[in-house]
Amino acid sequence: MIPAFRPATTDDLETVIPLMARLYARAGLDEARARGACHDLLAHPEFGGLWLIQAGSETAGYLVITICYSLEFYGRFALLDELFVDAAWRGNGIGTQALAFAGEFARTRGLRAIRLEVAWENARGRELYTRCGFQLDERNLMTRWLAPPPAIIE
Repeated sequence: MIPAFRPATTDDLETVIPLMARLYARAGLDEARARGACHDLLAHPEFGGLWLIQAGSETAGYLVITICYSLEFYGRFALLDELFVDAAWRGNGIGTQALAFAGEFARTRGLRAIRLEVAWENARGRELYTRCGFQLDERNLMTRWLAPPPAIIE
């Protein structure tokens, strides 16, 4: 199966938000704030992008890539911020194709690396990422919120 990666529009958020809710099922998703963050990303393509993963006429998942800067990577790099493939479509090579798409997106923009986060309990995801050339860092990711989440867009 060769999926298509279609840039999302604001009209697609009715499809994306329920997929996001499934990705965030354990932690919970504030759908209104997620919608606002998606609107902001779509309004500023210089920050990255959001794509629907199409398998024929069906949506198999979505991915989000953002652009960051780091001295460690000697400049700009891509963050594969979210990758979700619906359970019905897993095992068909869609994740591998999504990672290839992310790599091409980064290369064509002169980005030097791609980073991603994966939950420790997601052994299948870690296996996919390792098979596709990602290396596990010997560091822990930590976060400190400096401001509340963005306001809700009505």
